[in-house]
Amino acid sequence: MSASSGEDAALQGARSRYHAGRIRWGFIWALWSAVLAGAWYIPATALWFEPAFSSGREGTVSMFLLTATVIAALNALTMLLFAFVWLGVLGKIPDYRRTVRQVRSISSWYMVAAFFGGPMALFGGFLAMGFIGAVFAAVAGLMYPIVGAVLARLWYHEKITLRAAIGIFIIIAGGITIFGPGLLAEFSGTGTGAWLGYLGGAMTAIGWGVEGAIAGRVMDVSDPDAGLAIRFTAEAAYWLVLVLPLVILLTDFPVLSLVIQALSTPTTVAMLLLAGVSFAFGQVTWYRSFPLIGVGRGQAVGDLYAVFTVLFVAAFTLQMPDWNFLLGLVLAVFGGFVMFTERDSVLEVVRALPAESD
Repeated sequence: MSASSGEDAALQGARSRYHAGRIRWGFIWALWSAVLAGAWYIPATALWFEPAFSSGREGTVSMFLLTATVIAALNALTMLLFAFVWLGVLGKIPDYRRTVRQVRSISSWYMVAAFFGGPMALFGGFLAMGFIGAVFAAVAGLMYPIVGAVLARLWYHEKITLRAAIGIFIIIAGGITIFGPGLLAEFSGTGTGAWLGYLGGAMTAIGWGVEGAIAGRVMDVSDPDAGLAIRFTAEAAYWLVLVLPLVILLTDFPVLSLVIQALSTPTTVAMLLLAGVSFAFGQVTWYRSFPLIGVGRGQAVGDLYAVFTVLFVAAFTLQMPDWNFLLGLVLAVFGGFVMFTERDSVLEVVRALPAESD
């Protein structure tokens, strides 16, 4: 009996260490997604001030929408490039081919996630950046963990404990505190047609929330790296095979000339590559966190991008943050601490199986 008890204790200890490691790595991946998402806002906003796109930002509504479409399409192309670089480094190109063939059960879901995360969320983000500003685009996106957590709960019964919910709302409050004063200033200076920017902000929050819920489900049966490459492939196809050709056929907008001008300007290409690499690898770490700590927690920790966005802006502009940044930083870090210190026995099981009907 004593030998059996010792083996059981050793097995239980090994299981506890394994699950503790999974949880720790889940939070590490989610934190890296926040860092990279915060970095993405710098080149993504800078694109609107590049010679190829600056006139679209200041022109008619039609030219603004065209410019946002071209920026989103080129951004999707660079993200796809770095996704395949990542697959090549990991030696997972064969996994990509095997996964993409599973259309009904796997790849079709990534295609749906690509629609919500690309033409909806990222395009909405570019609309919000160009029409109102980066501050509004960032703060609007902070709401996506609520969408993702609610959908994950309703769709596949992912548990959201009271402690996790408190942590989610503290992090969101921290992000709003960081961006609040700047957001009010941008609202006061907004001209006509700002409703497109507001719509874009709502599209960002809803799109990323839905994408996270879908990804959290489909990654139960697929590799996150191969699946994410499928998601980027689908997003690039939406823009380059469907949207841009339709715009060229149905309108007289100078789509090709705008693309050629952007790709022939070295600084614009540099900004596109920086935006592509930061968002692509931010998505890699974001997706990897979901199976380990759940959609709600992964998205909430990813919301720390608010802190890193302001840090990067301060580093590039050499302007020290105001009091609201310090308060927001405290709230965001405290919210993550509240979530991270939840008992391992609770974090170990983030999904609850629905009761089977008799």
